[in-house]
Amino acid sequence: MAEESKKRRTKIARQKLALRDSLWPDMDEDRLWNREKSDGWLSVPRSMPLLMQIMDNLSKGKPVSSTYIDLWCRAYDDSFIIANKHREMAFFSGFTGERAERTWASRMRILAELGFIEIAEGPNGPISYVIIYNPYQVVLKYFQNGSINTATFNALKQRMIEIGAQDLDGTESTKPKKAQPSVQEILNRPIKRKKATSAKAAAKAG
Repeated sequence: MAEESKKRRTKIARQKLALRDSLWPDMDEDRLWNREKSDGWLSVPRSMPLLMQIMDNLSKGKPVSSTYIDLWCRAYDDSFIIANKHREMAFFSGFTGERAERTWASRMRILAELGFIEIAEGPNGPISYVIIYNPYQVVLKYFQNGSINTATFNALKQRMIEIGAQDLDGTESTKPKKAQPSVQEILNRPIKRKKATSAKAAAKAG
């Protein structure tokens, strides 16, 4: 199965290359960025744009995706970052000015609260070490509790199938669980009063 998949990808790659060369026959390949010829690359899931959109929706008006992708670009296959350059990390995340580091730190805390990362304190303060968790598993949890709509999750599942991602294979359920009402919602429910029986109503009328 793996061999067949590899052959299929090779065939698709050849077809795409033939199409590209027909559209740009005079292309100077030295102007293209080829990861086999240059350093500085890393592994990024092809579903990352949608994952970033999902985490921004979960963060309620305080976008965290630029902070997240900077973390991802600093990690290796161990999913671990030594956060010893706070100002630089804030700048790369898009935050400048006097409040840059404070804003970056707040976004880091939101990512941690959402469960996409975990933070540990150390010599560089409260944010000294960072672990990045599998984002697919985090998104599944939010879909199951109803925080992510079905259309978005189905789009993610489709993309995972297209790219061969099997991170959610064998999980218990990919259906959202019915949300339980909060105590406040229960208290705010109108009280249903029983209607008087016809006999009691007649007695009161008499």
